[in-house]
Amino acid sequence: MSERMLLFIPAYNCEKQIVRVLDQLDKKIFAYFEETLVVNNRSTDGTEKVVLEYIQAHPDKPIRLMRNTENYGLGGSQKMSFHYAIDHGYDYVCMLHGDDQGNIHDFLPMLHRGIYAKYDCVLGARFMPGSKLEGYSRFRTFGNVVYNFIFAFVTRRRIFDLGSGLNMYKVKMLKDGFFDKFPDNLMFNYVMILASHYYKHSIRFYPVSWREDDQVSNVKMVSQAITVLKMAFGYLADRESIKKEYREVIRESYTCEQIRGFSQLSEDVEKEE
Repeated sequence: MSERMLLFIPAYNCEKQIVRVLDQLDKKIFAYFEETLVVNNRSTDGTEKVVLEYIQAHPDKPIRLMRNTENYGLGGSQKMSFHYAIDHGYDYVCMLHGDDQGNIHDFLPMLHRGIYAKYDCVLGARFMPGSKLEGYSRFRTFGNVVYNFIFAFVTRRRIFDLGSGLNMYKVKMLKDGFFDKFPDNLMFNYVMILASHYYKHSIRFYPVSWREDDQVSNVKMVSQAITVLKMAFGYLADRESIKKEYREVIRESYTCEQIRGFSQLSEDVEKEE
């Protein structure tokens, strides 16, 4: 492939699920993605240990494990990975959550057909025709659909999902760092939707499968619902508000350290020989 693609997996306290996610990464996936970046957001369980053991057991898989300098939140991890993709010359960056709710194989038909090349971002959608939900409550489904309609009203474009855990972005779209002032928490992707309207990014929603099994949700439903409503109608009242500072903690940069990389494994094998 001529395009360079990075897959990054934000991981926080998902030691029970992360191996299942890494097992999704087979030859079909690595035919597209040059490197997989697992970003440990300062997990307090055994997530990092489990990933290290997996990398050691699968030296043929190009997986690199990084640890955030601080717990930046999901949005902060995305910012760090976006800048990694920019700094390392990637053309596309794809996010897959580390809690095994989504499946990267859902994107294979889209990748094979080259759909990604026609858009600034391809966003996995759990609530559009062709998608599959398993173990997702009707109440949460209804709530998401309502908010999709609200954001569709605000942006005057069809919205099928405000933030699933499987999304792909053209790095060219990210190079000016317009997202740096966005929230570091779960609100990040909501603001990204509004920003794509403001900056006239081309979006393609793509149906994906989604399941809830043994995952632990970090969503505080009531407080998040209120915040999202304020965010949407605040943008409707003043589109320039998309440029404001959304963060509670202002950081100059989002940094991390490499814990283990596939290049290190190759060096270790050579030393043993």
